[in-house]
Amino acid sequence: MDRRTMIQRSAAALGAALTASPSASSAAPAPAPSTSVEQWDRCELSLHGPSSGNPFTDIEVSATFTLGHRSVDVAGFYDGEGVYKVRYMPDEPGHWVWRSNSKTPDLNGHTGAFEVTKATGANHGPVTTAHQYHFQHADGTPYFPFGTTCYAMAFLGEPFEQQTIDTLRTAGFNKVRLCLLPKPLGHDLFALPFEKHADGSNDLTRLNPAYFAHCERRIQDLCDLDIQADVILFHPYDGWGYKSMPAEVNDLYLKYAVARLASFRNVWWSVANEYDLVKSKTMPEWDHYFHVIQQYDPSSHLRSIHHSRVQYDNSKPWVTHASLQQYDFNKAPEYRAAWGKPILWDEIQYEGNFSRRWGNLSAEEMTRRFWLAVIAGTYATHGDTFNQPKGIPVWSDGGKLSGTSAPRIKFLREVVEKITKVGLNEFEGAYYLSAGTPNQLYLYYFDFHQPAEYDFPLPQGIDFKATLIDPWNMTMTPLPGTIRAVGKQKVTTDEGEASTASSTRVTLPGKPYQAIVFEKV
Repeated sequence: MDRRTMIQRSAAALGAALTASPSASSAAPAPAPSTSVEQWDRCELSLHGPSSGNPFTDIEVSATFTLGHRSVDVAGFYDGEGVYKVRYMPDEPGHWVWRSNSKTPDLNGHTGAFEVTKATGANHGPVTTAHQYHFQHADGTPYFPFGTTCYAMAFLGEPFEQQTIDTLRTAGFNKVRLCLLPKPLGHDLFALPFEKHADGSNDLTRLNPAYFAHCERRIQDLCDLDIQADVILFHPYDGWGYKSMPAEVNDLYLKYAVARLASFRNVWWSVANEYDLVKSKTMPEWDHYFHVIQQYDPSSHLRSIHHSRVQYDNSKPWVTHASLQQYDFNKAPEYRAAWGKPILWDEIQYEGNFSRRWGNLSAEEMTRRFWLAVIAGTYATHGDTFNQPKGIPVWSDGGKLSGTSAPRIKFLREVVEKITKVGLNEFEGAYYLSAGTPNQLYLYYFDFHQPAEYDFPLPQGIDFKATLIDPWNMTMTPLPGTIRAVGKQKVTTDEGEASTASSTRVTLPGKPYQAIVFEKV
């Protein structure tokens, strides 16, 4: 049985048990376990209540989840047809109990219990920041983001949604940026996030559970592939007026989205894509949206906001990492010093052949920019925008990849995962670009330079093994023996001329865009 089936069956069993549970006072004894769920998987409670009026605005429901002396309050949501749900991602093994809370009698005072077992297999928990500038999973497993962009993958329709998932299965990306609100795609969507009035206008008081349930399936597909879902909550690409909703509707939408999605362990929150192009919102409003997410997300997933021209103040404490639309990697030390947080260059332009300048990078340049990001101690996100026949999506929305940088980016990810467990930090002052860990690891990237040999300033008295790396041809060639730096020495040539030589001198391929890594033996 696969993990998704196990989660669904556990949730169904728990929901059935909840429906049969009588109301109970807070003084009632803790009930016996009714089901089990794995740590960092999803526990879903289902309650039946009123469907008349407007359940989205008139009724609130939540549940308190308790493990020993620790309690977590989790907001629920209306899922349609009289069904209310509360979802929680339990982060500790043990015997948990819950109690529902609502001013609506039918939804209040239900109780239940479940066992949380230790995580297994590929379940390493949600991603969090680590080592100041990097990331790891909740169980300590290293995580280095090598992402791509599929803005519309949750509402493309078939066969394109399945094509997206099938491509991601082998492409090597471990993070995807996707929109929760729809983009105009030139065809009718199966559903929209809000219901419609009889005259066709938006009913911004009533959300559409079917739309969000469909988006959830795509996020779960990513989770099944061990891919992080960087969920974009607002954006300026709008054909329905969603970017200009009243403040109370924005809050309604945000609370609903967080209540539905915060139990997915692979979710990140991107408050907006190109937030500064959404002219209807002010900076205090953007700050407020961060606060809403913090308040309603019991699992405290990662939070960022993406810009076009006006950079958000990423030093604000509610921002967990910077999400940039830039490719001036030489500013990384300045940003790291100012923010003290991980940096993702989430839009470094796109590989493709669009007429717009941002959409016609060569595969070689996209690969180069990923290497420049990594050697700066940061991370980057890929995009693919090739012209396609009418009705066929480009990869920046979903579908199939057309470019050739993806396997090279996958190769770079494999290199990084092989040589470090904590992430790479830039070495300042080196003549060539370099990053690593002092006295342990040194990765050099020569960019467009093509030295035939070089004296590497390695620390003295330590044995290193060296490996030549060809980023385009995706090869790693170990050099024989070990290298130990013992300082420069005077030598005399056959002609009697004095010169200096170093034991760290290495013969190189003499062509551009090469790399070499030194690892302590």
